[in-house]
Amino acid sequence: MGDLSAISGNLLYAAFFLYLIATFFFGATIRDKKRAKSRTAGNIGISITILGFITQVGYFITRWIASHHAPVSNLFEYTTFFGMMLVFAFIVLYFIYRVDLLGLFALPIALLIIAFASMFPTEISPLVPSLQSHWLYIHVTTASLGQAILSVSFVAGLIYLISQIDQSKSNKHTSWLEFVIYTIAAVVAFIVLSSTFSALNHQTVFQAPIEGQQTEITYQMPAFIGPADGDLVTEEAMHPLIEAPEWMRGEDAAVKLNTFILSLLGGLIIYGVSRLLMRKRVGAFLQPMLRKRVNPELVDEVSYRAVAIGFPVFTLGALIFAMIWAQQAWDRFWGWDPKEVWALITFFFYAAYLHLRLSRGWQGMRSAWLAVGGFGIIMFNLIAVNLVISGLHSYA
Repeated sequence: MGDLSAISGNLLYAAFFLYLIATFFFGATIRDKKRAKSRTAGNIGISITILGFITQVGYFITRWIASHHAPVSNLFEYTTFFGMMLVFAFIVLYFIYRVDLLGLFALPIALLIIAFASMFPTEISPLVPSLQSHWLYIHVTTASLGQAILSVSFVAGLIYLISQIDQSKSNKHTSWLEFVIYTIAAVVAFIVLSSTFSALNHQTVFQAPIEGQQTEITYQMPAFIGPADGDLVTEEAMHPLIEAPEWMRGEDAAVKLNTFILSLLGGLIIYGVSRLLMRKRVGAFLQPMLRKRVNPELVDEVSYRAVAIGFPVFTLGALIFAMIWAQQAWDRFWGWDPKEVWALITFFFYAAYLHLRLSRGWQGMRSAWLAVGGFGIIMFNLIAVNLVISGLHSYA
């Protein structure tokens, strides 16, 4: 089992670097002015992407053999599977529409998701009794595949917005696009900071009163915001600049607030440095490179098709299969658990997207903004609902 586990981890690392290499080739399709060279770079990029996907499938299979269950039972396994399904969805849509720019944006997002997974414990552990059901494989895999296909809609929508928004003057569209880009920078900062301090095994420990008892609270990052009435235990650690408010006395409430603030500050640094280097809005800097390569009608079609395919898959996995399993496990179809609520919110959002697209003619700019908003809901479900909001389905 140990050998297979090591092989599985090495295959995941190999897939990560293959996706990274493929991203550079997709990037070359923008810089090459000659159509033939651009086509060659795109062909190499998709070939390396397929090789990376096969390698990640190898990771999935070897980990399954080593663990004796489908590797989707914890946050590391689920997140890596989600990244793999995002790459799979991109490959399928690429061969339908042949849009090289999808790879330039989809693969970095997959890389971020896989890097995010590396924050969590990677050890193989047996399934808890509540997860020992074939519905684990059916429900989780189809829900993840549906979300991955929907995420490609965001990729196409973001490409549309960057290429088509009027950047000649500041307006609400440019402001919101820069906010989206800053949000991506904040997520990057969160992953970089979390992964770095996790690799360094950083810990800052406090003693603080929780429900009348002194409780040990451990920070995995530098403590800018300490727990209310907390005493620093770790020697030579940085003292917090401020304390969390009195009402935030949960065992890890201050830790989560600290991580959130550090991620926002890190994102601000990344975004600010980018603005200084580019000397203009990030969207305005990227637009000339994308506009000459983007067919807006085709990209809009990709975004819509991704929702049209992903929505029924997500509905089947995240709602129908989930309710069947919930009835078997808990004797009820629905229980208003946070994960269930956000799955329902995701369902209604994309149902509204399809309604507005088909009956109201919301295409182009408005459709792209909806695709971006939908991905925000998916990411909130992946990060906040799993890590911040406690529930039957979460990893909080």
